[in-house]
Formats: sequence, C-alpha cells, structure tokens
Amino acid sequence: MSTPPPFQEIPDMHPPVSRRTTTVTALVRAVTLTLLMACALVGLRADPAAAADGDVTWTVRTAANGYGDDRSSFSYAVNPGGRIKDAMVVANHGKKPLTLAVYAADGFTTGTGQLDLVTKDKKSVAVGSWVRADHATVVVRPGRSAEVPFQIAVPGNASPGDYVGGVLTSLRQSDDAQGINVDRRLGIRVKLRVSGELKPRLAVEDLRVDYTGTANPFGTGDATVTYTIHNTGNAILSARQTVFTTGPFGWWRTDAGTVPAPPELLPGEHWKVKVPVHGVTPGIRMTATVNLVPLLTDASGSTTSLKPVLVTAGTWTVPWSLLLLVVLLVTAAVGGVLLVRRGRARRTLREDARVRDAVAQALNSKKREVG
Repeated sequence: MSTPPPFQEIPDMHPPVSRRTTTVTALVRAVTLTLLMACALVGLRADPAAAADGDVTWTVRTAANGYGDDRSSFSYAVNPGGRIKDAMVVANHGKKPLTLAVYAADGFTTGTGQLDLVTKDKKSVAVGSWVRADHATVVVRPGRSAEVPFQIAVPGNASPGDYVGGVLTSLRQSDDAQGINVDRRLGIRVKLRVSGELKPRLAVEDLRVDYTGTANPFGTGDATVTYTIHNTGNAILSARQTVFTTGPFGWWRTDAGTVPAPPELLPGEHWKVKVPVHGVTPGIRMTATVNLVPLLTDASGSTTSLKPVLVTAGTWTVPWSLLLLVVLLVTAAVGGVLLVRRGRARRTLREDARVRDAVAQALNSKKREVG
C-alpha cells in the first residue's frame, strides 16, 4: 500500500466564544471559508510534516518497539477481544511548548480517492472507538520529543475483516481575521485485520451506457459508460478495470483504453466511475461490458488478483442518418421504376391509339371506294 500524505488542517465549525459575528457579510464569509477548509485532504503517514504557513511545528512517527523500528503506519492482525499496546512519538520543532490533544478516529475514502478521518465531533464506531491514548493531551517542550502510548481493545463480537482509522494529534488555533477556530491535525494511520473468514468482494452496480451518434451516415459515435463499484466484502480492495462495447453478435468491438484504477475501498464503500468510449460503430443495438478484477493486498505488500466481475448493459444505437439515406435511395429507386413503367404504359397507349386510327382510316377509305 502506498504511503498517503500527511494530515492537513481541518477547521472547526464553531466560532470562538469570545468573538461574535455582527454582520451577515462576516457570517457568510466565515461559513464559506470553513466549508472550503473542511474539504481539505487529511492524509495519513508517519513522516515529518509541516504546514505551508509554518503554523504546524510538530511531527509524528511510530515508536520503535517490538512491532518494528521504521514503520510507516500502525498495522496489526488481531483476534476478536484482543488487546494491543503501542506508542506514537511527537516531536516539537518550534520555539514554544505545545499542548496537543490526542484521540483516534475512523477512516473513510474521500471523493478524490484519499483516505481521511472523521472529525472529532462525529462518532466513530470502529478503530476510532477501540483506540484509546493513555492521556487525552500531551505537552511537548521546544526541540524535544514525547512518546504517547495508546491501547487498542477490539470487542469480542467484532466481525472479521479490515478496519482503518488513525491516531491523531490536534492543535486548535483561533483565526481572528476570519472569526473561526482551525483544528490543525497530524496523525498516523491504524489498520486492523480482525481474524476470521476474509470475504473480499467487489460488485458493479447501476451500470448504464449512453450513446451519442453523428450526422455523418458513415461515421462513428461516442458512448459513455457509468457504474458504481461497491465493496460488498470485509477486506480493503482496489481493482483493475476494463471497459469495451460491442455490436450485435459481438461485432465491432471498441475498447475504452486505459481506465484508471479506483482507490482502495474500505468495506461497504462505493466509488462512482464514468468512462468515455470513442469511435463506436452504430449497429442498431450496442452492449457495454465492464470487466473488474479485484486486487487484495496482504500485510507484506503483495497483491493478489481475485475472480473477475463481468457485468453488461445495452442500449440502442440506431444510425438514423444512414437509415434516412437508405430510405431516400430506396424511394428514388422505386420512383424511378414507377416512372419507367408509367412511360412505357403511355407509349403503349399512344401506339394502340395510332393503330386504331390507322385501321379506322383504312376502313373508311374502302367504304368510299365501294360506294
């Protein structure tokens, strides 16, 4: 698994008690800034990190102990009801003492594919509730480091599978210019695999294909394939995915090309995918196929490909411009045949009339001669 970026600033939604917003403009500005900052990515790693504005003056890393000396994150295999003791090291690189809050939170995948942690005001139900630091705060003197022990108590009824969260250090600072509190966080990812039957599964849901044709009767069109990847199992999974379209009887296959892999999805998570397919031959009926190969990564970093998931959906791709051209050609051909037949009929009628006139004249002449 790749090492994500460090935690970044996450603003608190509540203004400081000592400051009241007195105008609607100030309130709107503060709320807008808070929402924008709340969307900032919160990474998870053990490497030193510093904010761009220099306000984050501390780093976090895993402690060196029986679990390892140079770990990028906390990762454990544990039985239901099991307990783990470990520690995080906090280093103060600033010139003032730091008093940091220490807590844990559950993880989730953001819409941009990054791992984030729920904010402190939201309830954690897994890692965030199982991990407890020995102390709720830690004071670190300038230029010094402090070890923060914590314990993990997995409930006896915990379901087998993967769980992800993080251990966080947090410093709340007031932004007087904007009238909000900003919660600056740094932390380290915690991954637990609770023993029991591992059921890694991905599903492709809500598959849909749309087709856009062209005015050129001999041209090709474009398709858009949309679907949702759903982690229905109990293990963290990524995937390889391919998308292609075919016409009737599997003819005219068109590949979408390289489709980016989804992020590692936690159990229960969804990921929406939209894939364009260019150069599709309109063959009355088109079928879109999604081939999804789940990828399971073990503790050593080795990746295993699981049984592919194959899902199809169809749509109509009627080449209207080509059909119109065919109709016009057929109409012209039929019209031409009718005109030829009509001309022949008219010539036949004229010839018959000429013959009748000639016969009548001959009979009249003979009558005059007899008379």
